[in-house]
Amino acid sequence: MKLRVAVVYGGRSGEHDVSIRSAESIMAAMDPAKYEIARLFVDKEGKWSPRAILPEPGANPGIDVVFPVLHGTFGEDGTVQGLLELADLPYVGARVLASAVSMDKDVTRRLLREAGIPGVEYAVLWRGALEFRNPFGFPVFVKPANLGSSVGISKARNEAELEAALRHAAEFDRKVIVERGIVGREFECSVLGNENPCASLPCEVLPSREFYDYEDKYLLDKAQTIVPAPLDAVRTEEIRTLAVKSYQAVGCEGMARVDFLFEDSTRRVFVNEINTIPGFTSISMYPKMWEATGVPYPELIDRLIRLALDRHAAKRATRYSR
Repeated sequence: MKLRVAVVYGGRSGEHDVSIRSAESIMAAMDPAKYEIARLFVDKEGKWSPRAILPEPGANPGIDVVFPVLHGTFGEDGTVQGLLELADLPYVGARVLASAVSMDKDVTRRLLREAGIPGVEYAVLWRGALEFRNPFGFPVFVKPANLGSSVGISKARNEAELEAALRHAAEFDRKVIVERGIVGREFECSVLGNENPCASLPCEVLPSREFYDYEDKYLLDKAQTIVPAPLDAVRTEEIRTLAVKSYQAVGCEGMARVDFLFEDSTRRVFVNEINTIPGFTSISMYPKMWEATGVPYPELIDRLIRLALDRHAAKRATRYSR
């Protein structure tokens, strides 16, 4: 019998459109001989169609496993993962804690720092208290703490731009990050697995604009990526090792993409962030890096679904009562 896979996509976040593109790409790559796909679309107001998943074990007949493709808030932040845990359904990707932690750039970096993983210096501000004495000099990057796809991110080169950037980021989140600007290169690395994760070959991102913003990622079609990244063997292994360590430090399972910054002046590598539901569009780097490492897109989908089922089966050995 075919495995019945519910693909949940769309959602209420600023990454709604990217989620749709990712989901369509994933569903197109699923082998119709193996999978029966159920589309569960969530609109921008949070309404599910044609049905919603109910938070009760056994209340969702016709679903063997869920593939959440909800980028950003209300999907990548542990909320939907909590729903799926209550429903006792297997699902692809990180569980509640790792999803919530990885979504918050501040909390992620605290845990990475505790694990000895290098990150760029930053400060945290809150909406309603955006006064900031900049200790980093310029430029700085201003980001919503809980969002992806570079939504709400600005590069500030002076005080006026910093004030505008803070107001802009605060529109997308109550918590705002101000980060020292790094002059250098950007790299990404895909990670796959549960208890014993492995990392792909990394890629280098060459933005067409001042930084790799939303327009550059999804609209302009001008940014370039190099897979594998043009790095020597030592630096390549450093990035792959840091990717796996970062993944384990926040408790990821299933999949994640770890993003890096390389500073030209110091020759240091910094972990920038962890994406637990990375993009799966036709231009997204998570599947492209695995393809370069020898795992074709359809096989990657198979592995992710198998990891979800394996984890769920292992969880059934857990006792919840005395």
